[in-house]
Amino acid sequence: MRTSVLVLFSILAFGCQEPQARWPVESKGGTFLKVSAERNRRLLEQEEALMDRLTEEDSLHQWITSSSGSRYYYLQQQEGNGAPAQPDDLVTLSYNLLTWAGDTLYTADEIGLIRYKVDKQELFPGLRHSVKLLREGESAVFLFPSSLGYGYHGDDQRIGPNLPLKATLHLLKIEKAKDTIASNP
Repeated sequence: MRTSVLVLFSILAFGCQEPQARWPVESKGGTFLKVSAERNRRLLEQEEALMDRLTEEDSLHQWITSSSGSRYYYLQQQEGNGAPAQPDDLVTLSYNLLTWAGDTLYTADEIGLIRYKVDKQELFPGLRHSVKLLREGESAVFLFPSSLGYGYHGDDQRIGPNLPLKATLHLLKIEKAKDTIASNP
């Protein structure tokens, strides 16, 4: 009897302990994200090196590097013709898209005129940044790495995955937002 009480007591004493955490049999460790980030970094380095080579070989134009990572030169520049487009401004623009080799992906006629509220509507990242660099009536040619284009997915039509883009952008009209007009006398 005494042994059965002792066994029952030991079962109760050890049964009331907190459960021990079990560690997973396999540990992934986030290797997919690390590999993907490293692949994207290498891809961007390769595209920037090619962009450097393309702009250095072009002695006819003065290429400018934007803060977003694109390169551009002006086809038509307006001196002192107002400020560049700002957030909330409504702009009318046209553009075409080509590969860096010069193959046409979309013509300006296919895309048509676009009325775009700056930073409030969807355009691909490079074009969104580029609109804010130009003044009304200006045109420029832009080189975008794939990360500023349609990225790893493409557009499911003519733009493939990780395709760097070249665009000719014409900023036809800027309609300033009312807040911008009030703050700039």
